[in-house]
Amino acid sequence: MTLVVPYDNSELSKTALIRAAQFSTVFDQRVVAVSVVPRNNTTYARERDWIGSNERFDTEAVVTTLRESVAKIAPEATFDHISVGRDAPSGTIANKIRRFARQNDASIVFVGSENAGRIVGTLTVGSSVTTDRSYETMIIPHAKPVKIKELETALPTPPEIQ
Repeated sequence: MTLVVPYDNSELSKTALIRAAQFSTVFDQRVVAVSVVPRNNTTYARERDWIGSNERFDTEAVVTTLRESVAKIAPEATFDHISVGRDAPSGTIANKIRRFARQNDASIVFVGSENAGRIVGTLTVGSSVTTDRSYETMIIPHAKPVKIKELETALPTPPEIQ
């Protein structure tokens, strides 16, 4: 079984990754962070601070940035990325994440991305990624994680996230 984290380098996705890493120490399951990267979408990449304001889009550089960010937060986690078309609709991104979660035998998907509104839906938590019944979903609604004693004991939250 696997703990999957859709990861876009936002504060919420970082918190979701921390929470998944904490759960992995308790449940003894591996953590996999996955980023969906629209090809050649400079605006999308700049909005997420994947590239600087004067940088050209470079998929390899974006993936490296995301991979390094994941490794800094959760060194034991593995990282994967999925490329989609430049103007992929939100449904495509959510479908890719759901498929990835199923293919990686996810027990829990930790959703804390800035795209949570596109993935989860703004009115309910029950749409898109969360509708798949092959795994549980944990929504991370706050960039600063709520302290849970048992999880903090297993793996303390890094000071830069607290």
